[in-house]
Amino acid sequence: MPTFRDNPYSAFNYIVSLGGAQGDGSEGTIIGGFSDVSGIGLEVNYSEYRNGNEKFNTVRKISNTHKVDDVTLKRGLVGSDDLFAWIKTVRDGTAERRQITITLLDEARQAVAIWVLRNAQPKKWTGPTLAAKGGGEVAMEELSLVAEGIDYK
Repeated sequence: MPTFRDNPYSAFNYIVSLGGAQGDGSEGTIIGGFSDVSGIGLEVNYSEYRNGNEKFNTVRKISNTHKVDDVTLKRGLVGSDDLFAWIKTVRDGTAERRQITITLLDEARQAVAIWVLRNAQPKKWTGPTLAAKGGGEVAMEELSLVAEGIDYK
């Protein structure tokens, strides 16, 4: 999918597919685009091991489990309660796991990188900060997600 090039891809051209009522992220199914996506990451844990007859006086590092970082999505408040409704179902005892797809696009709006969060669930929803003094800020909502796995395509 991604092709090698001299200039890196821009970080402002992407699509987030939340599944559920928002569908697959195709044109017309997205309810309010996200202005920020952060926290895409993976960490591998290692165990230390050493045989008693090792030639070198050091331990080996053996990979074991891995952990997916929490992903945070931000968007302007658009009058849709889909994000809050999703975390509410989890709060009320129904684990609604989804496959979340984050697709980076090139200048021609062709997919160049895709991250898939497996079995993602909402962890935290934050509503907008409201202040009468300012003026031109946008009311933003934020959703933090946990996932059991991440794949890169």
